[in-house]
Amino acid sequence: MSTLTFVTGNANKLREVVQILCDGQIEGATIGKYTITNAKIDLDEIQGSIEEVTKHKTEQAAAIVNGPVLVEDTCLGFNAYNNLPGPYIKWFVKSIGLDGLVKMLNGFDDKSANAVTTFGFCEGPGCEVVLFQGVTEGVIVESCGPTDFGWDSIFKPNGFETTYAQMKGDAKNKISQRSKALIKVKEYFNK
Repeated sequence: MSTLTFVTGNANKLREVVQILCDGQIEGATIGKYTITNAKIDLDEIQGSIEEVTKHKTEQAAAIVNGPVLVEDTCLGFNAYNNLPGPYIKWFVKSIGLDGLVKMLNGFDDKSANAVTTFGFCEGPGCEVVLFQGVTEGVIVESCGPTDFGWDSIFKPNGFETTYAQMKGDAKNKISQRSKALIKVKEYFNK
């Protein structure tokens, strides 16, 4: 069995991805012909569309690992800002924090947002990158719930009364943009 390296240094993200991909199996997790492992690799983040950013990161990771990789890029875009911050959300959170993100929408009636996760898979250096994307629509709200997982505490998905941060793992995993993208990844690997 070959090894597929999921590129992340975020333990919460690793756990969530493996749980969804492998139906709750974490130890010795496998998908298709691959055993899943992970590596924290600092990758260059170019400016561009969600797809361009993910493709670039995936190609770069495949070259560093010299083998099969799965890379994720998760974005949060405000409709009032034509889907910005988008792929730059990580830098916005670091720079202005969750309260700053909420305040960005002061003065706008439209508080709607799109959470987008794009996974890139590449078998190795020079191989084609395959992209898988999931989207969940919602609204930006004052921070509610734990603040230890990105912007989850300010994003309330449409049709729910709680933020991602307030949801239990399984509830979030059933509706999140990450799970929607991972369903596509799973279908691809289990063909």
